[in-house]
Amino acid sequence: AQELCCTPSAVSHGISALETELGLKLMKRSRGGVELTAEGEHVIGAVRGVLEAMERVQQAAEEARQGLGRIVRIGAFTSVAVHWLPGMIKSFEQVCPQAQFKLLNGDYHDINTWLEEGSIDIGFVTMPDYPKNCRGIALKEDRLLAVLPKEHPLAGNSSFPVAAVENESFISIMENSANDARRALDMAGVKAHVKYTTKDDYAVIAMVEQGLGISIMPELLLGGLTHNVKLMPLDNRASRIIGAAVPEKNSDNATAQKFIAHMQRWIAARYAPRAE
Repeated sequence: AQELCCTPSAVSHGISALETELGLKLMKRSRGGVELTAEGEHVIGAVRGVLEAMERVQQAAEEARQGLGRIVRIGAFTSVAVHWLPGMIKSFEQVCPQAQFKLLNGDYHDINTWLEEGSIDIGFVTMPDYPKNCRGIALKEDRLLAVLPKEHPLAGNSSFPVAAVENESFISIMENSANDARRALDMAGVKAHVKYTTKDDYAVIAMVEQGLGISIMPELLLGGLTHNVKLMPLDNRASRIIGAAVPEKNSDNATAQKFIAHMQRWIAARYAPRAE
């Protein structure tokens, strides 16, 4: 088996089938063990290729039986698509190299629609806002931060008073997109003066950078930001809970289930408290 670069099981079945098919004795037993016959020596190169192909077929069949060959369809909003998924997928491929992914980027509304339709296997959501036909898993609390021009009068504070939003030009994400800022303001009973609206997260940041107004955005989205803006925690400590939702009808996708377990471990390791 070692000489043929295959498992003993594949060798046994393959040699037996080939000997029957070819009408040749390929191997013989002697006091020293099992060795190739003269005929076997002649065809060994071709035999090795056939056995390796049979091994791959057996592996593919087993993966198909377990559902491991299926594509994992993932719906994610921008912050997860940019800051989480590349690292998650890279490390997952080390333990499950046969995995394939189809990634769909959308807002909260888009992802919930895909989950309801069953057109994705995993959808990243804000808890507990996901369809009833899904199972939800909480993954990480994500703070909401005020995004201000660096020269803003309150930029020197340790936190941003949410009530001060009423005195500012506010740059908002479209209503059917991320509603995190609206929830933070509702919690404080504050009404924003929305002057600009866009569906593009990074357009909001660019507009703040130009001094057109302020905004409130999730910390994960703002990770690694190099724009000329000031990021501040809110005084009411508003946050969102990032979770993953799985449609019950798609729960038989074994690769998706393995990926969910992997991403939970990935997040736990990434955000584990560091020793002093």
